[in-house]
Amino acid sequence: MFDRLFVALQFVLPTRLLGRVVYRATRSRVRWFKNTLIRAFVAAFPVDVTEMDTADTCDYESFNAFFTRNLAPNARPVDPNPAGICCPADGTVQQLGPIADGRLLQVKGLDYRLDQLLGVSPADAARFDGGVFLTIYLAPHNYHRVHAPSAGRVRRMNFIPGALFSVNETTARHIPGLFARNERVACYFSDGPADYWLVFVGAMNVASISTAWAGEITAQRTGRQISYDDAEAFPLAKGDYAGHFNMGSTVIVVYPPESVIWDHGLAPGDPLTAGREIGRR
Repeated sequence: MFDRLFVALQFVLPTRLLGRVVYRATRSRVRWFKNTLIRAFVAAFPVDVTEMDTADTCDYESFNAFFTRNLAPNARPVDPNPAGICCPADGTVQQLGPIADGRLLQVKGLDYRLDQLLGVSPADAARFDGGVFLTIYLAPHNYHRVHAPSAGRVRRMNFIPGALFSVNETTARHIPGLFARNERVACYFSDGPADYWLVFVGAMNVASISTAWAGEITAQRTGRQISYDDAEAFPLAKGDYAGHFNMGSTVIVVYPPESVIWDHGLAPGDPLTAGREIGRR
């Protein structure tokens, strides 16, 4: 009953308005206000403050600066195996597996289309059919920076406007095509060991997403697609910072057929940390 009510409320809440309010509040530099937000958040969620890149949570200029903080040096060592694929973010495995008939599994009994997730034509998505995907849920307390799972250069970035539903497990069980309905930024990488897509999926209270090459991408009424030529393509080594969520959400990684095998035993519900090996070429 509670689950159904929680999901139903998301269809009537003014999520855009809430996002704008959260955006302004979390960027406030009024000392007493931002410190109150930070202290309340640390009290409510199991944030590991020992990993921070500063000694005091209130050293951050705003709540958003705290939320999107970097970590202390070597807090997330990157897998050194040249054939390894490293985890792009802290979080929990929400789902993983093969891409079959152009569809990805959301939860048992629900799936969604790859072309809709990426904002591309079915023909463009077809070359990834038979490949693999991994969906990572970032909880509020997680480190919220996202890193490149393998080396490559950004060749395409698609901003796809959409809803701002929560992306937790409860919502994923009840809203079909959740990740292909929410606002998202899909980034295509090539020129590395294997081409891949890295998708930042927005959620309730996520007012924007930032990337290493394009800066902050705020909500728009219409989508946009940006392609980068050889001179413009932004290079990332494995483990390099790729972007972050301004408030939390979900990351989806997509690899083409015969390029990546996920680690044996990796399963939904498993905790993950950025940089650790999760698969290999």
